[in-house]
Amino acid sequence: MKTLRDVKVGETATVVKLHGEGAVKRRIMDMGITKGVEIYVRKLAPLGDPIEINVRDYELSLRKADAEMIEVR
Repeated sequence: MKTLRDVKVGETATVVKLHGEGAVKRRIMDMGITKGVEIYVRKLAPLGDPIEINVRDYELSLRKADAEMIEVR
């Protein structure tokens, strides 16, 4: 299984499934990350956390722990 955390800077991935449950999953969906949406990984923080992504024409920073819950292809 490939997650958003595995995607390299400059690559684009498509969301297949959201893992996790309850409030965390709801928060990720509220940010616009839903099945079928394309995510472009813009850059990584100097220490590797968080990652900055583009999703639905806006920029978003995600913790690696949250990125691991997003399955992509």
